[in-house]
Amino acid sequence: MGHSFLHNGPCLAGLSLAIIHVLFGGSPDTTTIQIEDCPDIDIRNTIQLLEGKKDLTREEETAVLKLALSWDLPPVNQTNRKWLHERLLFHSVIARTSRQVKQLRKGLKETLVWPLLKEREDLVPQFLPRNSEAALNSHSVIQRIVWPVLEEEDDDECSLDDKCRVAGYMRLFIENATSPQLKALLQFWTGRELLPSKLTVRVVSSNYPKSATCFETISLPSHYHNYDAFVSDILACLNSNDTGFGLI
Repeated sequence: MGHSFLHNGPCLAGLSLAIIHVLFGGSPDTTTIQIEDCPDIDIRNTIQLLEGKKDLTREEETAVLKLALSWDLPPVNQTNRKWLHERLLFHSVIARTSRQVKQLRKGLKETLVWPLLKEREDLVPQFLPRNSEAALNSHSVIQRIVWPVLEEEDDDECSLDDKCRVAGYMRLFIENATSPQLKALLQFWTGRELLPSKLTVRVVSSNYPKSATCFETISLPSHYHNYDAFVSDILACLNSNDTGFGLI
């Protein structure tokens, strides 16, 4: 994580605010924990049984009892229901991850990112962004693209008109693509769904789109004169991701 941040790579998204609070020295007792912070769906559902005042069924009470006893907590009763809910939630989110948080802090110190983040707390949201902030959108993808240009030393047969037309098709496709399509496009383009610092587009003389994932470069054929035909071939490429490196 530290090296990726230092070298302008992708950051870890989706870490709960409760974990971030504890990671950077906040007291576990003062952190605000949401039920969504509990990563285990089964445990989350069991803890949610204690919400409200509705009487528990025998099966629900048994599920809560098993979870409470496994963490050395007492059974639920009329007076400790709210307290037990808070303790189970705290244990599932904070107590069970204390060792991992310490290891994470140690790794950040070894990469010398820790002093920076401690001095510049305003950088923490950039270092550990929310999922919504890291979600792919057409604007973020287009911002990273290096578009083709016509240079004197070019030895291909593609004219400036070809490059502008096909590059325009690519931009239009990205602007109208759904989030799953953008993820598939990145996987075809770079071999992963994470957005790199730079994406390169080339327009070349070939039959079908292809990618050089190691160089984060996609090569688009220059023969397209119809946007629908371009989209058809791009979607065919995206559907080939599961068969290898996404090459056609």
